[in-house]
Amino acid sequence: MSEPIRSERHEQLRSILKERRIEAGLTQAELSARLGKPQSFIAKIETAERRVGVLDALDIYVALGGGARDLADDLERLTTP
Repeated sequence: MSEPIRSERHEQLRSILKERRIEAGLTQAELSARLGKPQSFIAKIETAERRVGVLDALDIYVALGGGARDLADDLERLTTP
């Protein structure tokens, strides 16, 4: 069974992704261009209109100059169910 899109952990993940984007000095449009996606892709993730999958999160981290280890480190800090 999947976790609700507005769960506390999903909210924390969205918050981390947004924080990483801002730390990188990128707008939603700039990040989405790096991903080859429309700006609404990032906007919907950040506003909880779209679920964040692991592969989407990894793609975002890579586009921000990070990688799987960075994503894993941030995910480890999320509360457990």
